[in-house]
Amino acid sequence: MDFSIIIPAYQAAATLPRCLNALCQQSIDRSRYEIIVVDDGSTDSTATVAEQVLNQSSAQDIRVPQVFRAAQVIRAPHGGPARARNLGVQAAQGNLMLFTDADCEPAPDWIEQLSSVFADPAISGAKGTYRTRQTSLVARFVQQEYQERYDRLQRLAPIDFVDTYAAAYRLEVFIDHGGFDAIGLPTVAVEDQEFSFRVAAAGHRLVFVPEAIVYHQHNTSLWRYFRRKVNISYWKTFILRRHPTKALRDSHTPQMIKIQIALLAAALLTTLAALLLGSSMPIGPGVPIGLWAAFCLSMGPLLIKIARRDPAVLLVAPLMITLRALALGLGMFTGFLRFHVFRRSPPDATPR
Repeated sequence: MDFSIIIPAYQAAATLPRCLNALCQQSIDRSRYEIIVVDDGSTDSTATVAEQVLNQSSAQDIRVPQVFRAAQVIRAPHGGPARARNLGVQAAQGNLMLFTDADCEPAPDWIEQLSSVFADPAISGAKGTYRTRQTSLVARFVQQEYQERYDRLQRLAPIDFVDTYAAAYRLEVFIDHGGFDAIGLPTVAVEDQEFSFRVAAAGHRLVFVPEAIVYHQHNTSLWRYFRRKVNISYWKTFILRRHPTKALRDSHTPQMIKIQIALLAAALLTTLAALLLGSSMPIGPGVPIGLWAAFCLSMGPLLIKIARRDPAVLLVAPLMITLRALALGLGMFTGFLRFHVFRRSPPDATPR
């Protein structure tokens, strides 16, 4: 057994079949990998759907010996994706752990591409990429956001940031570093970031594999996009207690985003002060105007890239960039208050 593919699934009955069917039709021999679905206490038919799809695929694939355990579904109490992934690793038979999500559809050569870099024994982990087939402008902007990050990752080697929508780790590395933090990060948060920060800090080499593609359904709702960004930023402030240097730089986050958060906050605060204080404001009206101008100019590099790759997205890009900066700033502020000022930690991820 070479590879174990682990998928945490919660309320995923609608999306999981596409993911599993894609994994059952990979370019490498089916006997070289197993698929492990960990049902994270779903109340829908996630586990049943997973079993049906995997059993049907195994029965139809004559390449898989009947005695070979090609797939399994683990039913677990709800404890969050970090715990679910850890349970999957505990049950795994492979030497290389590959992770994706229940709402992802891996490309036919995903396993082949993602695992290829491990021919180098110095590499401990790897990260792939998102793509989307959606036509929504909001979703297409999200894809351009990721592409901006991929541009950054391609200039760096090694990296320190691995997302579990398309990730791989050597089994011994995963075990040696204790797996994902299911106690401190029990919810859908940034447990994958925290683990990769921890592994990279220990001196392990992590690499970016842009050819390892999974197709994803990005957010199409402005409200859901906003909430997701708030959540990511909120929990990021928690892991910065453990990895404070990542507040300055990591291999995934463009520095311009941090500048935009600061510029938007300053522009909003000075504009509010101007409206409330009027002529008695100690600074002139040129200050908020200048801050808004600087914020707009900061969008330039991303807008130029979008114009080259998907010009129609320019119709929503300025709004989305502003919404992103506002959401990330709000999440950062509330997370900083909770985790750094009041020093409160998340509750235990005790299974329910």
